[in-house]
Amino acid sequence: MMTNNQYSFLSSSMVKEIAKYRANVSDLVPAVVEEALIKKYQQS
Repeated sequence: MMTNNQYSFLSSSMVKEIAKYRANVSDLVPAVVEEALIKKYQQS
């Protein structure tokens, strides 16, 4: 499956690292992904 060109420059590991430190990723991923990352890293 091809990614949307809007997000093609991102590496998933980079986004996860940013989210891990509770930085804003709303400009990098769709809202549903942002919510999932927030939920995942709030538990950590």
